[in-house]
Amino acid sequence: MSDFSPPSSRRRLVGQPLLYAISIFASLGVFLFGYDQGVMSGVITGPYFKQFFNSPGPIEVGTMVAVLELGALATSIAAGRVGDIIGRKGTLFAGAFVFTIGGAIQTFTTGFYVMIVGRVVSGFGVGLLSTIVPIYQSEISPPNHRGALACMEFTGNIVGYATSVWTDYFCSFIDSDLSWRIPLFIQCVIGGILAAGSLVMPESPRWLIDTDQDEAGMRVIVDLHGGDPDDILAKAEFQEIKDKVMEERGESRSYATMWKRYKRRVLLAMSSQAFAQLNGINVISYYAPSVFEEAGWLGRDAVLMTGINAVIYVLSTIPTWYLVDRWGRRFILLSGAVTMGIALALTGWWMYIDVPETPQAVVFCVIVFNAAFGYSWGPIPWLYPPEIMPLSFRSKGVSLSTATNWAFNFIVGETTPYLQEVITWRLYPMHGFYCACSFILVYFLYPETKGVPLEEMDAVFGEEERLDYESEQASLMSNHSSRVSVRSRRSAKSADRGRLSRLLYGNDRSTYQPIGDHEE
Repeated sequence: MSDFSPPSSRRRLVGQPLLYAISIFASLGVFLFGYDQGVMSGVITGPYFKQFFNSPGPIEVGTMVAVLELGALATSIAAGRVGDIIGRKGTLFAGAFVFTIGGAIQTFTTGFYVMIVGRVVSGFGVGLLSTIVPIYQSEISPPNHRGALACMEFTGNIVGYATSVWTDYFCSFIDSDLSWRIPLFIQCVIGGILAAGSLVMPESPRWLIDTDQDEAGMRVIVDLHGGDPDDILAKAEFQEIKDKVMEERGESRSYATMWKRYKRRVLLAMSSQAFAQLNGINVISYYAPSVFEEAGWLGRDAVLMTGINAVIYVLSTIPTWYLVDRWGRRFILLSGAVTMGIALALTGWWMYIDVPETPQAVVFCVIVFNAAFGYSWGPIPWLYPPEIMPLSFRSKGVSLSTATNWAFNFIVGETTPYLQEVITWRLYPMHGFYCACSFILVYFLYPETKGVPLEEMDAVFGEEERLDYESEQASLMSNHSSRVSVRSRRSAKSADRGRLSRLLYGNDRSTYQPIGDHEE
């Protein structure tokens, strides 16, 4: 690479201020779909909304809420290819712009079917944003702070949810259709701000290097490391990314190749997002006022209880900023699954016995559940997939995991109103059972990724020896010397691999352990 001299006047933010500014602004993307998840929960219980849509039944309400997930599902699958072609920054702009158009259609809807169109269009934007923001965040974050920054990003999602709930509550005092049109219009304002801001955000350095824009990629890395072009960490990170890109250059990047080589990683990424939904969060997020009404809180009081719950939900996401890079991903997921399962079981029990204390008890159980989710299964499934997927397949792998999120999101959102009427209190222990399943899955199958540079994730999955063996086979070397060559090559590679990791951690490799072949 040629010597790089960054412009001294144009760059204003460097180092941690730049990193945090990027993280906060990118969090507007997750703020948007957090806002969208919550805004409908209060809107659908409002008298003017019900009057305008002629008292919609549970199927109509479920469709209006959940059809957004179908749009998100479609574009989250396409986002992997889009993100590789136009970059992370371009995909961010496209998602924000499309979401804004969808919000405008919802705001000025003339009836049920126009609302459905608006929800689908917004879903297209949400699918792009929910796929590309975690990728973008993981690719600009240093390994020792990657978890914390991703969890801060998730807090933006829940702040969006809480903002929508309180907007619904205050707008419920308006005696006209503006009581539900104003909350929907705010989506357009936030989407417009994100679209404009994405134009001045830097591109992902990993995508730039992968597309042979080495100088631009190095410039972003230097800025993220403080602005000094001679910084040893910046040079080491650039070289490690470049080495990984060249190692993967010329290989097929199709979905079929990804599935063949990284099936375990893809399935783990998809399972994390599936259980994030099956564990019951959208029963609460989309229908919290309905849950509280079912427990005995009526009308505006149900929305108020939802608002109080949302504030605690936001606060519960903050400890994970500090804990995720200390305790690791596994412990947080395991402890969260246990707490959520107990809270859901108790929610169902209190509704079943239906005593005077039930309304207060259900509020307490829902708050505990949301706090546990906000600490664990909320942020980690957005952090884990882009961590474990290699650069050449990161967009595609994350697009599949995000598509899984929206597919299960749709299933839960569409069926919840119906199940609330048919199986009533049994709905909550049913999702508690899924929490138990997620505990078992994480305990036996999820490796720890705390502190591991993205370019060294092969070692976490014990794949270095397998990939080296495949390379040796492809070179048509003799069978009797193959094993010797693999061992010597792996030894040489381990000495050369992980420049950034060695600079960050020295010889300490205790932050992760490869998975042995017997565990595959």
